[in-house]
Amino acid sequence: MPYGDGTGPFGNGPLTGRGLGPCGRGMRRGYGRGFGARYANPITLTKEEQKKVLEEMLKDLEEEKKDIEARLKELK
Repeated sequence: MPYGDGTGPFGNGPLTGRGLGPCGRGMRRGYGRGFGARYANPITLTKEEQKKVLEEMLKDLEEEKKDIEARLKELK
């Protein structure tokens, strides 16, 4: 989290980022560049929190897929 103040990347609160930092705990593809991963305290998410994180990940993937498809159309 930027500034370590608990507000998340855009001031929206925790669990609103991409999960690449040490708090992501593998909910995203890896630990970013791995900084801090070995020092992170394990966290336990509730089922509701897990569902929210997974829904956000799915949304991100769908947007990424659209971007890739648009780029492929440009290259044809």
